[in-house]
Amino acid sequence: MFPGQKGDVAAEVVIIGAGLTGSAVAYACAAAGMRPLVLEADRVGTGTTAFGAGLILPEPGPAFRDVVAAQGLRTAKRAFGAWRRAALDAAALLRRLKIKCDLTPLDALTVTNEDAERGLRKEYDARVDAGLDLAWLAERQVRAATRADVASGFRQSGAFGFDPYRACVGLAIAARARGATFHENSPVVRIRPGRNHVNLVCERGTVQAGAVIVATGTATTLFAPLRRHFTVRDTYHVLTSALPPAVRRQVGAADTTLRDSHAPPHRLRWTSDHQVLIAGAEQAEAPARRRDALVKEWTFELMYELLKMYPAISGLQPAYGWRLSSGMTRDGLPYIGAHRNYPRHLFALGGGVGESSTGAFLAARLLVRALEGESDPGDDAFGFTR
Repeated sequence: MFPGQKGDVAAEVVIIGAGLTGSAVAYACAAAGMRPLVLEADRVGTGTTAFGAGLILPEPGPAFRDVVAAQGLRTAKRAFGAWRRAALDAAALLRRLKIKCDLTPLDALTVTNEDAERGLRKEYDARVDAGLDLAWLAERQVRAATRADVASGFRQSGAFGFDPYRACVGLAIAARARGATFHENSPVVRIRPGRNHVNLVCERGTVQAGAVIVATGTATTLFAPLRRHFTVRDTYHVLTSALPPAVRRQVGAADTTLRDSHAPPHRLRWTSDHQVLIAGAEQAEAPARRRDALVKEWTFELMYELLKMYPAISGLQPAYGWRLSSGMTRDGLPYIGAHRNYPRHLFALGGGVGESSTGAFLAARLLVRALEGESDPGDDAFGFTR
């Protein structure tokens, strides 16, 4: 779709990585009047983006009380508030650009069994006390919403299901129409900082950048000192075959996405093709020699766990199973912004991108503000100094 980078060129802003984050940042930069140049080592949207759960969620993932314990109440309130606004902004942008990506409004449900009900209630109360918008569901309500054997939970609006690959490509095309340049199959092999610029060495040329934005999911070998901020974790995903009509009425609701209190938790969503996606089994990154075998093992294990939740799917077969590797931060929030050891660099890394794509659109807003010198004090909730 996009040509490879050749020759020696210069650009005001260079973005490394053309997944959903890089493409969203490129569009935001172009809409702000910049002319960004994007370098993608492979193809646009074919990395982590293509293997995510296809969700834009109104919360970042870690428990609110855990973020309060790690970063304080003010930072937690800013982080959760910014995340919800970013989810709504993401949906509005995709609609405004008329990107065909199956964007569907959802309710996000967090549910639990009786054993963990007290802990979930404390989490709910902490969020309500902080002014976050959500509603508690008693047993009758939560069972009606999920059709599962659960005790209670809470509901949040502002979630969306979508096709992240199509959204990514659509954003890249929209960014190009506003003046952005994209190069595929153009890995950056070396970076040479200068006094007033940064030189990026590619396989077939160099790019002189006034500023560099790194949107590679986690720290690559080019930024090895930053790897201490991340722990690589694997999550396994299974997409079932299409549910027969008689089964659909007994298995969840198409206008919801569900997260349970299992340790580690499961994430469920229902697709427009009447399939169920279940993700879970988060664990340390598997060695290369074990990865194929573990995908098979966890495909069948996740199908079994789905069967325990919804016995009506008995006999349903998996359509696909896969592993998604993500760079997780200590507190579960992504790092977005500058790092003191890398002048003229901005980063958008980490934060469990497989479950929620909201961080891509949050990064776009924060990084454009940083480039324009108009950062908000609340942006520090996602900074390296938090």
